[in-house]
Amino acid sequence: MNMTSYTFKQWIRSMSPHWLVNLYHWTLSQLSAWWYGHPARSMIVIGVTGTNGKSTTVNMIGRVLERAGFRVGWTSTANYKVAEVEWLNDSKMTMLGRFATQRLLHQMLRNKCDVAVIETSSEGIKQFRHSGIDYDVAVFTNLTPEHLESHGGFHRYKQAKMKLFQALQHSREKKFRDKPFPKTIIVNLDDEQAPAFLAFDAQQKIGFRVVDSTNTSSPQELNGVDTLTSVLMASDIHSSTFEVDGCAMTLSLPGRFNVYNATAALAVAGVFGIPIATARDALQAIHSVPGRVEWIDEGQHFLALVDYAPEPESLRQLYALIDTIPHGRLIHVLGSTGGGRDHARRALLGEMAARQAHVVIVTNEDPYDDDPQSIINEVAAGAQSLSDGRMQTLLQVLDRSEAIQKAVDLAQDGDLVLVTGKGCEQAMCVAGGKKIPWDDRVELRKALKEKLSYANTAHQKPTSQ
Repeated sequence: MNMTSYTFKQWIRSMSPHWLVNLYHWTLSQLSAWWYGHPARSMIVIGVTGTNGKSTTVNMIGRVLERAGFRVGWTSTANYKVAEVEWLNDSKMTMLGRFATQRLLHQMLRNKCDVAVIETSSEGIKQFRHSGIDYDVAVFTNLTPEHLESHGGFHRYKQAKMKLFQALQHSREKKFRDKPFPKTIIVNLDDEQAPAFLAFDAQQKIGFRVVDSTNTSSPQELNGVDTLTSVLMASDIHSSTFEVDGCAMTLSLPGRFNVYNATAALAVAGVFGIPIATARDALQAIHSVPGRVEWIDEGQHFLALVDYAPEPESLRQLYALIDTIPHGRLIHVLGSTGGGRDHARRALLGEMAARQAHVVIVTNEDPYDDDPQSIINEVAAGAQSLSDGRMQTLLQVLDRSEAIQKAVDLAQDGDLVLVTGKGCEQAMCVAGGKKIPWDDRVELRKALKEKLSYANTAHQKPTSQ
């Protein structure tokens, strides 16, 4: 897409009344579903929505279903899968456009998939990308302020998420292996917004929660809601151990938030009648999810970590995990996105980084049509506003590759280099609708190898003449 066509499209959108834009999106959704023969009507479809943990939950659900013998396809911010074929999400979109989503569902059906797991975003719902899909299970992970400027406030953001559950009520009834499949709602009971998502009609409602091993109180039972509780036993740099219904399991994924994601997947397993031991084996076999708490090890004498964490709550949870990991200085590379996305969070991200990290390097992320240096300045201003944090050094480096290299160059034995904001995203969005190929993990590995190569060369002893 060239600059002229991109700006013309923006102009057309801005000049059109809201109802006409909605009608356009809805019509495309219905047309795309018809064009591809309504593939979602011939599979069980699970929609996963919320602010954080969606991609990991989608991957966990998919792996559990595969371990139980089902053929599965999924779409997520991190990756796609159609039966045996899996690839990274290179679209820079959580939820693909209407025709692309229906084409992918059609490919799943052609490859004899029994189940499709769809990460269903609020932005996708806003553009009716979900309305041509007949859902059978709706999963809610959590809700924190995000995309507020795009939606017009937290209430509208919440309403957008709730439309998935509204769509579930009106989706067609299906049979699965000759038996009626119950329309099911699965909700994180530890989130204060849970009652709103449980209020929708469904044939089955399941709530899940996570408690500490020291918590001996019995959780409150909700009428008509089955409850699945995970008891967190321990978590360290590489794993988390918890127990569900007397079954102990250890994930190769650290952090309380991953126990929430796994518990949601276990709740889905129960809907399909999958034994908990089978689900446990599937979850324990997951060693990583691309770009989500992904450790990068090239043999360096310090820790290096890539994580998506683009907004305050996910970053807070990540910091809580890092606090449990022995390390020296924390060197954090971060930025914030443009494109009309939550200006207010830029300063907050900088403030959070200044509170936790010893070295803060603010860099470019996804500026879209915004001025990247202005975004960097706003994040840096937030960092500078905090007077009682750990921050000793604040750097502004426009080029993200140079910023990552700088972080690695500054790292000493025992330090932790953290790169957040993009995870495994395969592109950086810049002005004019252009996408530049990108992968934080690749850039971090390249920087680590360069440092190690330089160190090895410097330590080589000269040969005798």
